[in-house]
Amino acid sequence: MEGSEEKALTLTATSVPSLTNHPLVCGPAFTSLKVGVGHRLDAQASGVLVLGVGHGRSLLTDMYNAHLTKDYTVRGLLGKATDDFCEDGRLVEKSTYDHVTREKLDRILALIQGSHQKALVMYSNLDLQTQEAYDMAVRGLIRPMNKSPMLITGIRCLHFAPPEFLLEVQCMHETQKQLRKLVHEIGLELKTTAVCSQVRRTRDGFFTLDDALLRTQWDIHSIQNAIQATAPRVAVELEKSLRPGLGTPAAPPP
Repeated sequence: MEGSEEKALTLTATSVPSLTNHPLVCGPAFTSLKVGVGHRLDAQASGVLVLGVGHGRSLLTDMYNAHLTKDYTVRGLLGKATDDFCEDGRLVEKSTYDHVTREKLDRILALIQGSHQKALVMYSNLDLQTQEAYDMAVRGLIRPMNKSPMLITGIRCLHFAPPEFLLEVQCMHETQKQLRKLVHEIGLELKTTAVCSQVRRTRDGFFTLDDALLRTQWDIHSIQNAIQATAPRVAVELEKSLRPGLGTPAAPPP
């Protein structure tokens, strides 16, 4: 307006403290929390992964010395072979699979389990004529207490719909790559080819999917609750698995 004085508008940059990292907002910071990893999973596998937090890291060594079995679900795809046994690997061969039936697959799986059962007894170094070995066999505790090749204690087909099939594998001393190679070898035994499309661990020793935390539960309170819920069972199972006469003596619970 006429006669009014023009007033200049000046913008000034300023900053205010962020409260998102304030202790009263997010709680005390954990700066010395150490985490250990149990039996590892590679980048192409999923499922149960056991972690040890703080003093619980020493229990990972006890679990390793117990040589416990693990369960996997392994999904296969008939009709092709790749350079790394994975579905997304470089294709090296295609083949027909119309001749493959559920009965033929079950027969191959039975042969695999039988051969591994013999190897399990051999690597366990047990005299099956003794009462101790018999008691251990009844309880399902026969297993090698030293490092050995991958040993399969159980394998069966859960679903068969060619070209796809789903296996449940119980094993020890395995790697996920060896399980993918197992699918490849099953394909060869069936006079065709096969690749692995999925490896998922459903049990690691006495930890199952029911004990696992979802990604949304990766916070300190959920981890504390999980530790408190499983600690008594871990102590009992480790004492049972590492009792005198079977290998390394059990470590006292934390």
